[in-house]
Formats: sequence, structure tokens, C-alpha cells
Amino acid sequence: MGDPKKQRKKYSTPKHPWQRARIESEREIITTYGLGNKKEIWKMSSLLRKFSRQAKRFSTIKSSQTESERAHLLKKLQGLGLLKEGSDIGDILTLGIHDIMNRRLQSLVFRKNLARSMLQSRQFIVHEHISIGDKKINSPSYIVSISEEPLIGFYGSSPLLNAEHPERVLIEKKPKRRGKRREEGKREGVKPHA
Repeated sequence: MGDPKKQRKKYSTPKHPWQRARIESEREIITTYGLGNKKEIWKMSSLLRKFSRQAKRFSTIKSSQTESERAHLLKKLQGLGLLKEGSDIGDILTLGIHDIMNRRLQSLVFRKNLARSMLQSRQFIVHEHISIGDKKINSPSYIVSISEEPLIGFYGSSPLLNAEHPERVLIEKKPKRRGKRREEGKREGVKPHA
């Protein structure tokens, strides 16, 4: 039948590649949320821009069609947990990147203490250990709705379902011992090194 149509990018890259403030904020987001690359930030930013663009359009045009579309958009964002009940269309413009990052599956797996770190939660998702209900999800960027959030857990045949699995056991950090050299020097009567 021929070659399939080339998929379009679902995000847009920054207009200027070398902006110090943006690069530092992206680096902070990557370390905080354990992302693989900046492309994931750009996808979430594009999704937020799409929502705000729709909100601006709905606030300027008045018709029965836009009223139904506005109600549908508000219901969708409330279902995703990005907006609270009773929010209006102007609240969409106040959403930030952290709001949508907190609704990703990777963040919710970590917050539910199914993983020790954000990077480990990403690994569990990619290796198909995490499911929502009976459905395996292998995309860390999956946006979890409010109704799906209590259903997050380990897949039924995953070895990580056992609470005694070595990867699930929380490692307690030992307190660092400081001044070991100084204590030894005091006992021997030797002056400690500076």
C-alpha cells in the first residue's frame, strides 16, 4: 500500500537554544522528576500550551458550541486532577509544568512508595512491572486520571509484587561518621591535620 505517513512531532522545541535560565530550570526538572531527556519536558509544555490556547479561545468566543467545548475541557482537566472542582476557564492559565509533572505515572508510583526513587519508578514502568487495574502501562509520561490513581500497583505476575523483593526493601541510610581522624589523633596525642 505504500509507506505510512510520517508521524508529526507532538511537541515544539524552544525558540532559542541557549538561554541560561531555561536550561537551568529544565535541568532542575529533569533531576527532580527523573526524566530521560528534555523532550519529555517539551511534550508536557506543549500539552499545557494547547490547554491554555483552548482556554483563551473559549473565553473570547461566545456561542453554544464553545460553551459545550468549555465545559468538556474543564471536565477533562478536573478528571486528570489538574484543576479542582468548581474551577473556571481562567484557572487553566495558571497551570504550570510542575502541576502536570505531578500527574505523570512515574511521579505517582514514587509518591505511593512503590519505588525508592523517581529513577527506579521509571525503571519499573518501562520494564512493565506497573499496572493500572489489570492493564500494563509502560509509558512513564502517562497522565493518570483521578479515577485511575487508586488502581496503580504492581502487575499480577511481576516478581516485585512480593514485599520482600530486594528492590522493594527500603535501604536505611547509615549516619555519616565525621571526625574519625581527629578522634584517633586526640587519643594518641597527635595534632590533627588541617
